[in-house]
Amino acid sequence: MVGYFQMAGRAQIATKSSALIAMIADEDTVTGLLLAGVGNVDLRRKTNYLIVDSKTTVKAIEDAFKDFTTREDIAIVLISQYVANMIRFLVDSYNKPVPAILEIPSKDHPYDPAHDSVLSRVKYLFSAESVASGRR
Repeated sequence: MVGYFQMAGRAQIATKSSALIAMIADEDTVTGLLLAGVGNVDLRRKTNYLIVDSKTTVKAIEDAFKDFTTREDIAIVLISQYVANMIRFLVDSYNKPVPAILEIPSKDHPYDPAHDSVLSRVKYLFSAESVASGRR
């Protein structure tokens, strides 16, 4: 289905579909984002979120991450940093620009920049550029 987007009298721009934000996080974080209107359930009853609790297996988290990063309707995957640490090898090896992976803090687990894969890549790129250019 093709939709149309029009802004303030400008020409219409055809869009195939809207992009979703996927979430892998604790119940409070997912609930907050669902209340903000981020949730989606498609015709096959597939959701764009996974609630992680003490009973959630690492395999289930891995499967959700792989599913969300291969779906064409998802543009951003929000993942709690403590959950990302459980599947760090998958998060660090993911290198596609879309969907973007963003690690977020949760209520019980504060954000630690030392474990953020995006931040570590940015630091690596800037350190490589400064070494290549002779600056320190």
